[in-house]
Amino acid sequence: MVELFIKGGPFMWPLLFALIVGIAVAIVKFWTLTRASINTRKFLAKIKGALSTGGIDGATEICVNTRGPVASIFHAGLLRAGRGVEYVEKAIEGAATIEMAFLERGMVWLATVANIAPLLGFLGTVSGMIKAFTAIAMAGDIEPSLVASGISEALITTATGLAIAIPIQALHNFFVSRIDKLIIEMEESSSDLVDTLTEIEQHAAAPAAARS
Repeated sequence: MVELFIKGGPFMWPLLFALIVGIAVAIVKFWTLTRASINTRKFLAKIKGALSTGGIDGATEICVNTRGPVASIFHAGLLRAGRGVEYVEKAIEGAATIEMAFLERGMVWLATVANIAPLLGFLGTVSGMIKAFTAIAMAGDIEPSLVASGISEALITTATGLAIAIPIQALHNFFVSRIDKLIIEMEESSSDLVDTLTEIEQHAAAPAAARS
């Protein structure tokens, strides 16, 4: 590997840097998305049970003790539950925007590495071919030994760029699908929470209306 790296020429260094950045971001992203994923149905069932037995305070406590974006937006909404459902919806929308930005953080770096790595490889290819043709021009004759080093550099950088870009692009697509799934869960569960709070508010208002 070291020998191939040296034969690849100067463009192997930015390719190595791109690989390190891509791997580091992918590891952090995988850890972040793993921690963000919870069983939304069970969590929502706990919240509904807490609302029916312990009220808003009990549901808020569950949100505090649960990790992930769904729990965060629920917590933000429940803190405004005393003001009415409209305030809950606004709080959820604001918290959801923040959580979506957090989930998508770092994705631009994976996309950048996946796009730049092949370009760096092709740039190394051009550099290697220039060296090969320069050697031919200086020698005035075509000798395989003269052009071998330039062509070798060209092929190594191209292969390296593609070898970096393909798995990084695959990871990027995988993370995008995970993020989309989390966003859908956030939307569906927050809508369910708003409906539940609306029902509670209506039940609370019914006796007061009957007495009046």
